[in-house]
Amino acid sequence: MEAHSYFHERKVPIQRVGRDMPGSNWHVYVYDPDGHTNELYYGIEQVGWNGVSKPVEMYYRGFRDKPLLPQMSESAEVSEARDKGIDIFSDHRFQESLPARYDVEGVLLPRPFKITKIGPVGLFVADVDKAEAFYTQRLGFVNSEESVYQGARCVFLRCGTEHHSLGLFPKELRRSLGLSEHTTCMSFGVELGSYEQLRQAVAFLKTQGVRFIDAVPPELYPGIDYCAFALDPDGHCLQLYYYMEQIGWDGKVRPQSQRRVIYGEWPEALEPLSDTYVDQVFQGPLG
Repeated sequence: MEAHSYFHERKVPIQRVGRDMPGSNWHVYVYDPDGHTNELYYGIEQVGWNGVSKPVEMYYRGFRDKPLLPQMSESAEVSEARDKGIDIFSDHRFQESLPARYDVEGVLLPRPFKITKIGPVGLFVADVDKAEAFYTQRLGFVNSEESVYQGARCVFLRCGTEHHSLGLFPKELRRSLGLSEHTTCMSFGVELGSYEQLRQAVAFLKTQGVRFIDAVPPELYPGIDYCAFALDPDGHCLQLYYYMEQIGWDGKVRPQSQRRVIYGEWPEALEPLSDTYVDQVFQGPLG
């Protein structure tokens, strides 16, 4: 709610404010200089052990305007729903259609890998300097690193200990990288559970006919070593990776001379780095 007032006072265009259903997250949406929508949110719904999301009957707690504070707690909402006679276990539960036949770290899964979290987002922008100013000055991101590729300045921003959560790239790089010019999403990162899962994921997706972009240079993903760039049916680029460099107490990134050298032929195994798997490691269950 403070964010809404903050953006309003600074004349940052606000798309909407309130609370979405489904998802239950309180939010305010704002535009960056290129028209990309940024969602600042709190309290997104957690799907528990039974895999069931909130029933539609509980959507009466949605808001389309800035709500008054304080609001009731999530626990109180569930109790209120039960008092209203709502079956809180009656909604959607995903049913996997593929057989579980791959041994992934000792668990049988329908694919030889597990996506453990959403990773960095890369955006193509008209003016990197202007976009950087918005994300650092208005949203509070920190500049981790910059690189120059084909004469174009690229910026990598963080909001925690990970090397970057956001990359900003000039639009003119789309064609040279072989990426679609109908989108301003350079890449959407997804972290896998391990380096071995990354190797298996690439092999598996290739057997499924997924196309990969092989010419993305390391200058465009500093802080990540081995990764792969796959294209979805609409041409959006997915960055599959297993490791992200962690920024320590001094706020400095690892010097290039101390980073892992990436070879063309991926090895079967890697020597660990000082910050390998020291971030928020996924605890499971894998499936």
